[in-house]
Amino acid sequence: MQDTTTAPPPPTAADDGLLSRLMGALERLGNRLPHPFYLFGGLFALLAVVSTALAAAHAAVTVPGTDQPLAVKGLLTGEGIRWLLENALTNFTGFPPLGTVLLMMTAVGVAERTGLLEAAVKATIARTPARLLPYVVAFVACQAHVMSDVAILVIPPLAALAFKAAGRNPIAGLIGGFACVCAGYAAGFSVGALDALYSGITEKAVQVLPMGHEAPTHLLVNYFFTAASSVVLALVGGFLTARVLEPRLPAPATGATAAEDENTGLSRRQRRGLLLSAGATAAFAVAVLAAWLAPGSPLRGEGGALVPSLVLTGVVPLLFCAFLIAGVVYGVTAGTITHRDDVPRMMAESVTAMSGYIVLIFVIAQFIAAFTWSNAGTLLAVRCAELLKSAGLTGFTALVLFVLVVSLLNLLISSGSALWSLMAPVFVPTFMLIGLSPALTLAAFRIADSATQTITPLNPYLFLSLALLRRYEPDARLGTLMSRLAVYVLPFIVSWLAVLGIFYALDLPLGPGAGIGQAP
Repeated sequence: MQDTTTAPPPPTAADDGLLSRLMGALERLGNRLPHPFYLFGGLFALLAVVSTALAAAHAAVTVPGTDQPLAVKGLLTGEGIRWLLENALTNFTGFPPLGTVLLMMTAVGVAERTGLLEAAVKATIARTPARLLPYVVAFVACQAHVMSDVAILVIPPLAALAFKAAGRNPIAGLIGGFACVCAGYAAGFSVGALDALYSGITEKAVQVLPMGHEAPTHLLVNYFFTAASSVVLALVGGFLTARVLEPRLPAPATGATAAEDENTGLSRRQRRGLLLSAGATAAFAVAVLAAWLAPGSPLRGEGGALVPSLVLTGVVPLLFCAFLIAGVVYGVTAGTITHRDDVPRMMAESVTAMSGYIVLIFVIAQFIAAFTWSNAGTLLAVRCAELLKSAGLTGFTALVLFVLVVSLLNLLISSGSALWSLMAPVFVPTFMLIGLSPALTLAAFRIADSATQTITPLNPYLFLSLALLRRYEPDARLGTLMSRLAVYVLPFIVSWLAVLGIFYALDLPLGPGAGIGQAP
């Protein structure tokens, strides 16, 4: 049980009102931004005008390490219009994140719709000792991006119920679960559609530079970093929930049930489904690993190398098979798959849910492709790199500044895909030119994109959490929730940057074949 004898009082109405006004101003500012579709449409129009003006001025740029200057090409010239008409379709269909994300989502969607992912969460926290519960909830939350946004709907209310069952304050479970899902959204041992999206956008961004094809941009490019980060974030998140947040919370309202008909337990069929699903997935993983390690295996790389190899370049279809096997085995065992048509139906529903993303990808793909073709992106990257070098802002200092800038932008542009699509074509090649790999830039972006997602009023799930909070605390307002969530933001940024700093200082690989440095 929590100790409330020395707890400070909850935020006063005045404090809550001030915070609410600040958050309201931020929300109004963010709402003035256009939908990402129009944002990138406007950027495309601006690029067309600027590239044409630069082309008329005969602007050119020479990439360090090359001898041939690259002339800027205008989109509003005859050449530019021909290029756009001939390539608009392939810009879209060939955009790396499109196929990767859709393929991953069809398999993850089966695992989600059969109930496998929710059952796995319940199994993790159901019998956790009360004193370890905040840390287990934080750890599970930091793995939850594999469930996409469903994690935000599932984990906080389950965490509240688990806290209540353990004799702890359910408000702490609710807020801590929400904070750790959002702030650790891009971390974890798990791999999902988010990783596919980020790596695909990075793959297009490196093509701004002629030597970009040499940089690894596969799905696991940040895996070692995200796995290590999830452990650190779980420890920090659990500590903040147990030692900072929970002692300062009011007792939940008398009679608050918060959906008492729900529970954190599993039926016998669900437990059996989890066991068989884990066994089937493990058998598949062992088979792939054995085939990869076998001498002369076609899964190996050139000269029999393990890294790079086909296992890395083909990791998306391998993960597709793993998730599909897990979801189908669980669904059949637990009874959520009763007909052979259920599997393709679930896969189709998953793709349907991505329709808004597909529309957005069309305009993003055109912008990034034009940015690369016109050489305006190369010109901007080279000039930015020269500016950073002249100011002495290279190495880890540049990464820290990048994290701070993106963290602020993330308060206004809450879509991670839109924000990375905006930042990657500029900063990935810029940092490559000052010796930082695309994998390192992506790792820094993950930190900034996740941490401030917790407190931006443009996060629609923030208001869902407020509704859930009012079941336990009827008088809670948005400022009440925001003031408690703010506890997590700075410690998560600092601790996650510390992890990145260790990788940077020791020159550790961020993922298989993905190092810290990039030869300029």
